[in-house]
Parts: sequence; C-alpha cells; structure tokens
Amino acid sequence: MTVTALQAAIHPSVEGGLQLEVANVSLQTDSISSITLIDPSGGRLPSYVPGSHLVVQYGSGVNAYSLTGSGNAPSEYIISVLRVDEGAGGSIAMHQLEVGDLVYVSYPRSAFAPVSNASHHLLVAAGIGITPILSHARAASDRGTTSSLIYVYRPGAGAHVDEARELMGSALTECGDRNSFQKVLTEQLTTQSLGTHLYVCGPADFMDSVLNQARELGWSQARLHSEAFGAAELDDGEPFTVNLIRSGVKLDVPAGVSLLETLENAGKSIPNMCRKGICGECVLPVLRGTPQHRDLYLTDEEKASNTTMMCCVSRSEDPELELDL
Repeated sequence: MTVTALQAAIHPSVEGGLQLEVANVSLQTDSISSITLIDPSGGRLPSYVPGSHLVVQYGSGVNAYSLTGSGNAPSEYIISVLRVDEGAGGSIAMHQLEVGDLVYVSYPRSAFAPVSNASHHLLVAAGIGITPILSHARAASDRGTTSSLIYVYRPGAGAHVDEARELMGSALTECGDRNSFQKVLTEQLTTQSLGTHLYVCGPADFMDSVLNQARELGWSQARLHSEAFGAAELDDGEPFTVNLIRSGVKLDVPAGVSLLETLENAGKSIPNMCRKGICGECVLPVLRGTPQHRDLYLTDEEKASNTTMMCCVSRSEDPELELDL
C-alpha cells in the first residue's frame, strides 16, 4: 500500500475533512479513471447534495472532483478523473492511485445543486462534464422527478456511457459531434415546459454556447445552471496597489502576477485550491475600491456588490484596492 496523499502536511482545503481508502480504480476510457473511496472502518459516509464535489489531496497538491452518486446515504464516494498531461500534474498523480491507498478529502461541497421545485430537469453534458450531471440524473431517479439528458462525447471517449444508458433509457440522447448535438439541443430548448430547469457541464466555450442559446430562446437566468471545470486564459492585467488595512501593509501587484501570489510572497497564508477562480476557496473581503472580477464562482449579484473577490484571478479596476486583511 502506498500513502502518497499522507506524506505531506494536510492542506487547508481538506483540513477537518475525511481520510478515505481507495477501494477500486477502473478505466472509463483511455484517459478517464473512476476512483471509488470508502471509509477505512467500513462506516457510512456523509450524504451530499447532487452536483457536489470533493477536494482531494494528492501529495502536497489538491484538486476538486465531482461525485457521480445521488448523494443519498452513500457507502462510497465515486469520482472520475480526466488525465491531463499539462499543468501541475494533479490528474497524473490521481491516476497513479491504487487500491488500499489513503487520501485526505474535504466534506462534499456543492455550487451546482438541483432546484427542488423544478417540473423537469434538462441535463446537458460534454466529455468529463458528465460526472456532476450523472449525479443529478441519479438524484432525480431516486426522488421520482423527471429528467432528460443530452450527452455529447467523441466516439470511444465517453465516460459512464453504460451507466447513463441504464439510468436514463429513452430519456438519454447521445451525440457524437457538435452538429448533431446542436440539432438536438435546439429541439429540446424549444419544447420544454415552463418549469423546466437547465443544467450544463463541460468545457467553458461549450457551456457558454448552450446558455447563450437558451437565453436567446427566452429562458430566464433563474432556470439556467452550470458547473465550470476550467477557466479561460486571462491576460496579464494592469498593475495596482493593495492596501491591507488590518496588517497596515501596502503591496504592489505587478501586471502578470496575481493578487494571491503577491500576498503569498509577502508571507500571507491565503486558503486556496484551484487558483483558477472556480472553487471559491480564496475569497477575500473588500473594503474600498472596485474589483475586476475574473472568477467563475461569485454570482452576478455578489460581483455587483463589490464586497468580496477571488484573489487568485481577480484584480482591481482602480489604482488601489483596500482589503480587510
């Protein structure tokens, strides 16, 4: 048994969480592995809201992975990990886990929960985006609410396809290319009842396209829900100064250097995880100034209030920004 995830200090993102054991590792595709985690003592795991994710520590690194179950009294947590050869290497480390390995994980969290009073759930997934969408589908089945799923994936590269087929039956539509998907999506968006809610997960441009088309067809923002897996590349931004009121310190944030990096370089310990404006870990309170919000976590209302910001990607519209830090 290896204990890769236990050789480093516990990361703040999983501190106070759970220590779980890898019970099974199975290949979904050549590049996607499903990992089953259980309580080493055999106990039941905390329930969770459909669409939740776990933060998993591997060595000194952490990342978030969506849970594929319904969340109802689970005896195991199942995540699926797409191997990405670029970046910090987190997915590669996850693909090296073996049965018996121990990992630290957070308690399940969700920013992508289903709406309880929806008359129907229209689920749309692309690629690895199937993972939280499958959780929604399982939960709808368990609760006796209706759902339909459009799943677009490259031939031979679809994860959880057999599970989706068994779960959804005729309510599943599979698409092997964007043209066929577009036809199906248009038909589905124009024939849904008023109480239907749309949930979409996949690459950022894919989600933007689906949500924009829904808006153009008259769907209200309140009926649209998405889960981001990655942020777009951001420009270097303009330099600015940050004034840390409680610390009595002023710091210059150069172009091309994030506020988070600047704070860390000054000895400030800021909880963080994804460093892409997605997870919400690095939120900071803003006292004065206008943040340039570049994250995918805060709602439009929260961004408009300008009282918080995600320091990993967001910057300042003003020459100086004051933080409660």
